[in-house]
Amino acid sequence: MTIVVFALVALAVCALLAGVHRWLWIRLVRDTTAPGGLPRRVGTALTIALPLLSVAALTAGRAGAPFWLQQTVSWPGYLWLAVLLYLTLTMLVAEPIRALWLRRLAHRDPSGAVAGPPAEPSAPSAGTAESGTAAATATASQSSAGAGAEPGAVLAADGAARGPAPEAPGGGLSRRTFVARTVGGAAAAVALGTVGNGAYGVLRGPSVKRVQVPLAKLPRAAHGFRIAVVSDVHLGPVLGRAHAQRIVDTVNRTQPDLIAIVGDLVDGSVPDLGRAAEPLRGLTARHGSFFVTGNHEYFSGAEQWVEHVRELGLTPLENARRALPHFDLAGVNDIQGEREGSGPDFRAALGDRDRTRAAVLLAHQPVVIHDAVRHGVDLQLSGHTHGGQLWPGNFLAELANPTVAGLERYGDTQLYVSRGAGAWGPPVRVGAPSDITVVELASYQA
Repeated sequence: MTIVVFALVALAVCALLAGVHRWLWIRLVRDTTAPGGLPRRVGTALTIALPLLSVAALTAGRAGAPFWLQQTVSWPGYLWLAVLLYLTLTMLVAEPIRALWLRRLAHRDPSGAVAGPPAEPSAPSAGTAESGTAAATATASQSSAGAGAEPGAVLAADGAARGPAPEAPGGGLSRRTFVARTVGGAAAAVALGTVGNGAYGVLRGPSVKRVQVPLAKLPRAAHGFRIAVVSDVHLGPVLGRAHAQRIVDTVNRTQPDLIAIVGDLVDGSVPDLGRAAEPLRGLTARHGSFFVTGNHEYFSGAEQWVEHVRELGLTPLENARRALPHFDLAGVNDIQGEREGSGPDFRAALGDRDRTRAAVLLAHQPVVIHDAVRHGVDLQLSGHTHGGQLWPGNFLAELANPTVAGLERYGDTQLYVSRGAGAWGPPVRVGAPSDITVVELASYQA
């Protein structure tokens, strides 16, 4: 039954994407180019190739494709998904503008032409009167046959409409072509500019965000303790070793007391991404670096990554706890691990601890906050949401997560959710810039 539902959903999504691509082809290719011309052929080819590359980017890793092939298809495929989102949104906004503009132009000038050089007058020569009469008769006949055809259509000798004309009589653009090129060009510029700016934000590396969190049980000696929270790095076919190095450099510059990597470090196997993760060996903090799994580790082989990060000098917390000098640090596996029999176990991580001590919990997904509250956790550090990553994705993220980004209180427990240091899929962020958060613990006794 699950397979049938999944198949039906997949078919519905494919049908929707096919319909969107056809609509964009009509508005941006067919309506703006001449039939048979090179621009139309190129536009049509891209309309077919780009969605196929996107499907390849989404499926290549899980299909076991060679890593070089994943890298080849991921850049254009994922970027097109981001462009498609904002191109669709801008064209939806532009559609009523296009219709109103055409109506206004038709009211002002019913000829159908926007601009063009004036026709040169030619004196009638002897013997052409009959042919002129015949031409007029033919023209009248075609006009009658073409009644009701789309404005700007070309009429063949038999009077049948042959599609929109790229040029109006006299050499000017037809009204429809002029409006289509203007509106489509503006929409494309907005979409490409949005995606380009969002990609630049990801590739230059995350910014540093600082948040102070007071904890009632924290002793005065621990006041000002700094935890660098790193989530959702997503090393993979798109973001590789250079991105990992940027993150390490940024974290080390903050000189934290402790580093917490709260899941979704990778999108791929250790053989493919071990070299990309190598810079993590350079992380430095007085009380060490700790790691908990995210859902994507279970797509990539969680056990091998737990062992590999240990080799890199990080301490995995697999449903475990460490007693630090002034508070307890605990970590639980991601919920995705339940499918492998290694999901979160709050009893193992927190069940027998001294509740007079403050407890900080590392958990990838914010949805486990209610378990944290029941086990007396003072602060939970999470990621997973990316802050929505691509607006308006934040509204969808709100449907599935209690907190999308930032600090919120649930009973006696506070939850901080990082927007993440990388990006999944398109290396683009819009409205949710990437960050590394330095959480500074504060004592009420200070």
